[in-house]
Formats: sequence, structure tokens, C-alpha cells
Amino acid sequence: MTVFCGIDWAERHHDVALVDEAGTLLAKARITDDAAGYHQLLDLLAEHGDSPDDPIPVAIETSHGLLVASLRTGSRQVFAINPLAAARYRDRHGVSRKKSDPGDALVLANILRTDMHAHRPLPADSELAQAITVLARAQQDAVWTRQQVANQVRSLLREYYPAALLAFQGKQGGLTRADARVILTLAPTPAKAAKLTLAQLRAVFRAEYAHQLPGVEDVFGHQLLALLKQLDATCQAADDLAEAATAAFHQHADSEILLSFPGLGPMLGARVLAELGDDRARFTDARALKSYAGSAPITRASGKKRFVGRRFVKNNRLINAGFLWAFAALTASPGANVHYRRRREHGDWHAAAQRHLLNRFLGQLHHCLKTRQQFDEQHAFAPLLSPPTEQAA
Repeated sequence: MTVFCGIDWAERHHDVALVDEAGTLLAKARITDDAAGYHQLLDLLAEHGDSPDDPIPVAIETSHGLLVASLRTGSRQVFAINPLAAARYRDRHGVSRKKSDPGDALVLANILRTDMHAHRPLPADSELAQAITVLARAQQDAVWTRQQVANQVRSLLREYYPAALLAFQGKQGGLTRADARVILTLAPTPAKAAKLTLAQLRAVFRAEYAHQLPGVEDVFGHQLLALLKQLDATCQAADDLAEAATAAFHQHADSEILLSFPGLGPMLGARVLAELGDDRARFTDARALKSYAGSAPITRASGKKRFVGRRFVKNNRLINAGFLWAFAALTASPGANVHYRRRREHGDWHAAAQRHLLNRFLGQLHHCLKTRQQFDEQHAFAPLLSPPTEQAA
């Protein structure tokens, strides 16, 4: 008998439902979110035929957490169902719009019973790949947080201290530079900056600008110092996580292939590997990878109307790293630059041309990872790099 399991995930407890191939409810339970609850779930699955050789597939609305980690041991297929998709399935079982946690668990189990072929199980990534995913995502979050705090600092400086913005604008890193943070900590107000003795700093900070009232300027300085502490912490966190992610990335067997691609360095390569994983069965072909990344266009056709546009449902982390990859490749790869320029000549905007270049890179990456080959510029962009043939007179 084929059995399917659905789990409605919550913070403190989880509702479980088991159904057979006919949709009959075999068992239901509520387990706690601790080791005892996980053992209770495994015992319940074992009572209904779960074994290492034939594990019961599980549907749940999350892809992370200790519960998912416990279920993913061995060869069990765990399906992370999008909550929006689960809500659509709920309407198939009733029109009253009623909702309950046990009912949602039953809906999830029935999703696998009827449409398991339409959903992808969580990839069977190696332990190292999963560790890289944690580090790369954490570093990306730290970079985003660093930029948010830097934007707050910039907005505050515009209120009372425009000379500081002028001093660091145009320099790589801007206000996140270590020297910028040190100087602003030593001189958080224009009045204190004007007392600096170095000639270069004196020329910038002693120029004529409008000032807030002295008392108001002082409290702005206190606010700036508080923000600088946050900025220092986020900059240090981003640097530490980048170092750890880079070290883990270099240990992975796929790192040499990824680094052979133009525009991919260790940190950006770690981000790409974090989202792709190393389960070669995850993407059946290059088209599936491109759709997952959001680089492949989507077509909407109905009657006489036909529209081709970009995807909105995608892996946002991967597409973010992909745009950085494509942009960096413009100066690192002659073929990528020619491809981008031709797309612009055909009418693509900058973002569309970059997305088209990324789409091509992802197809090449899928091939290289599958065949264990490194990137070859001449082979990848042969039609674009070959000289034009002279027409016969």
C-alpha cells in the first residue's frame, strides 16, 4: 500500500496526516517541535510501512528547520510545498473557505497523492554544499543589512553633515570603508571635524556649509555614532562570513568549474553554488535550471494575444548573484561583451540584455557541471568571436 504524509508546520507543534492511494485518512497526530515529537513522527511513519528501503514521502510548507533536517536523513523524499499552492489545493476540497491545521496537513498529503509528479523534492545536496548554502546566504544577508545601515548613515549626514558625504563619495565602498567609519567616529559633527589637523581633511571639512544649531548638531552626532556602531558590526559580519564561505567553497569539487567562468570569483561562485547545490539530479536539463533562476522568459498566450516577458516567480538570491555575474563578465569575457552588445543593438534594455547573457551562462554551467568540464571561451562563444567571412566578389 502506498502511503503519503502531510505535515502542517508551526512554531510550537506540527499536525501530521497520512493517507493511502485512495485518499483514505489512515492516521493523524499532533507532535511537539522537539526531539520527542520527531521520534513520535518517525514511529508513526514506521507503523504504516516506512522503511529505509521504501520511505514514505512527506509534504511540508517549509524547506528548513530541524524537523526537515530529521526527515531528510536517508533516501526519504521531502517536498517543500509553496503555501500559495497549498491554498489553491485547499479550495478543491471545499468551498466554505474553512481552515484548520489538521485539515491543512490532510491537504498536503493529498497533494502528493494526486500531483507528486508536478512537485520537486528537496535536493539531496552533500553536507558541504548545505554548509556553503548557510554561509553564502548569511553573507548575502549581511551585505544587504550593511547597505541598509549605510543608507541610514547617508540620509542622516544629509541632514547636518554634507561635507562627510563629499569626502567619501566616488570612492569604492563609500561610507562602508574602514577609513570613512574611523574618521566619522573621531569627528561625528562638522564642528569636531573642523578641528582636525591633517591638511587634506582640513580642506574638505573646513569648507563653508550650512549648519544646524549647535545643540541640534551635537545630538545628530550622537545619533551618527550609534549608527556607526551598527555599521561597524555589519561590515565585520559580512567580512567574517565571506572568509568562511570562501574557505568552504574552495573545498568543494565544483569550485574549479565555477571559477573557470568569467565574472565568477570565490564569493560570487559560493553564492551560485549555494543556490544550485550539488545534486546533479535536481535539474533534469538546462531549461529547468534557467526557469528556476528566472533568467528564461515566460510566455503567456491566449487567443490572438501573446506576451513574452520576464519571470516573477524565481530564486531571488540566484538571480541577484546572476546579475552581478553577468555584469562582471562584460569586462572579463570578450564573448560575453559581444553577446551583450548585440542584445542591446536588437533593442534590449540593460537588464534584459544582462538576463539574456545570464541565461546563456547558466546553460553552459549546467553542461560543464554535468560533463565535469571547465569553461572554454572560444567554444562557448564561437559564433560571436569568429571573424566575419568575406563575401565572394
